[in-house]
Amino acid sequence: MTLRTRFSLAQARRIALAAQGLHEARPESAGLRHVKRQLQRSHLLQIDSVNVLVRAHYMPLFSRLGSYNRDLLETVAYHPKKRGTFEYWGHEASLISLDLQPFFRWRMARAAAGEGIYGGLARFGREKRAFIEQVRREIETRGPIGAGELSIGGKGQGSWWGWSDGKRALEWLFWAGAVTTATRRGFERLYDLPERVLPSEILNAPTPAEDEAQRELLRRSIRALGIASERCLRDYFRLEAQDAKARIPELVEAGDLLPVTVEGWNGPIYLDPQAKTPRRVEARALVSPFDPIVWERTRTERLFDFRYRIEIYTPAEKREFGYYCLPFLLGERIVARVDLKADRAKGNLIVHSVHPEASVTPEEIAPALGSELRLMAEWLGLGSITAPKQWRKPLEL
Repeated sequence: MTLRTRFSLAQARRIALAAQGLHEARPESAGLRHVKRQLQRSHLLQIDSVNVLVRAHYMPLFSRLGSYNRDLLETVAYHPKKRGTFEYWGHEASLISLDLQPFFRWRMARAAAGEGIYGGLARFGREKRAFIEQVRREIETRGPIGAGELSIGGKGQGSWWGWSDGKRALEWLFWAGAVTTATRRGFERLYDLPERVLPSEILNAPTPAEDEAQRELLRRSIRALGIASERCLRDYFRLEAQDAKARIPELVEAGDLLPVTVEGWNGPIYLDPQAKTPRRVEARALVSPFDPIVWERTRTERLFDFRYRIEIYTPAEKREFGYYCLPFLLGERIVARVDLKADRAKGNLIVHSVHPEASVTPEEIAPALGSELRLMAEWLGLGSITAPKQWRKPLEL
């Protein structure tokens, strides 16, 4: 069989959507196996503290599965006997597939040496070794506990995110792999020793050499992306540029990455040898700003002709679209941005604004968007939806 090496932009878009499972119909009733399958596809879920709608790690599963029970993800993430993920720095803070833990040990070793982490935290690690060991011993004796429960370290001092020395020590230990997240209380991380949290078969698995671990992470990246540039490949697990540049030619030689060309894209571009190219994709999904399909903003612009920036940190008067705008994927295109908020006290899903792309009309997107908003409200346990006056009738809210 002759492998295709040239792709149209539409084909590349369908490959990317299929790699993330956005080409499949949602199950009638999503169960644990559906959650696990999606995690096998994406390999990780980004965690973020913003909770204006719902925590970031829950949303990609909703986009793909519909109204699933969030307790299913809690089970996979934190259940002592059913755990399928661990928390670490993957694509930012992430829930990462448990089988990948050995392939992150090189990053933990670098962090312990003060490499690849925040400069202030690296300096703290050098200067406060004895104190950090005291904190580790307290976790060993008392864990799992939160940073605020430490008997040493004091309170935050209003700088460097307001972290106390105890919190700094815990974060250094977390980076270095000496402690991990046992569970969360609300959103607060509770720390414990890896040997009391992770399965023995994971902890006892051999530690791959650094180059092999990086190759495996890039293999997982291309499976999750389907088709990607070097920049997108290394961004998925946030590999350093020099590491990715060294490993990618090795993966090409091994046949794990296939060099291809895509209409309108500058190379080099790589394809997953097992990538699917659906004839069409009929997706319908509100997509989190922290979803893998829009992580790398230049890729989003290339694939969908959609320039996307999150405006959380933009002053209100300078925002163009809204505080928490979600791209709306319909078919194979991103057709609108929807600024949403969950008013939990009033049981209301607030649609602050809807901004269709220039290529579509409100009438084209309103039925599907209205249906998706009603599904989201149901999923979040919100009994009502409010929207701008001009959208209430088209959305049938």
